[in-house]
Amino acid sequence: MSIITKMIVNADAEVRYFTPGEMEQIKIFVQSSDRRLHLVKALTQSRDRIVKEAANQLFQKSPRLVSPGGNAYGKEMTATCLRDMDYYLRLITYSVAAGDTTPIQEIGIVGVRQMYRSLGTPIDAVAEGVRGMKSIAISMLSGEDATEVGAYFDYLINALN
Repeated sequence: MSIITKMIVNADAEVRYFTPGEMEQIKIFVQSSDRRLHLVKALTQSRDRIVKEAANQLFQKSPRLVSPGGNAYGKEMTATCLRDMDYYLRLITYSVAAGDTTPIQEIGIVGVRQMYRSLGTPIDAVAEGVRGMKSIAISMLSGEDATEVGAYFDYLINALN
């Protein structure tokens, strides 16, 4: 849910118009839309690099994952791991576009622990993969852009831990 949607829901629940402070927040949100879309584009265009490099880092740190019996052993399981990492990167882009963590929370976190536990997937490895993606993604960005994108990765990492 974007900041605008939240304000609409809150104002409507209180049966009121936007306050001057809310209108200022909407103005700031709208003015920052080009920058957020630029970040989404940068992450989307680099998704293969981000996911593959992060996966390589993860498998080097945790070779047990790609060893016989590991959760990413074999081409099919490795592809599943890469698919999951790509999924989380996509959720990051949704959140950047919305300027809010709701897409991560509502789409990516609800039920994830139970799912990974039932599959025997180590959640710490998932979080480590996301940490790797964060490192690669923010190395491609600078200053405020890296900080903003990093915050969404941090939110996801914390939710997985």
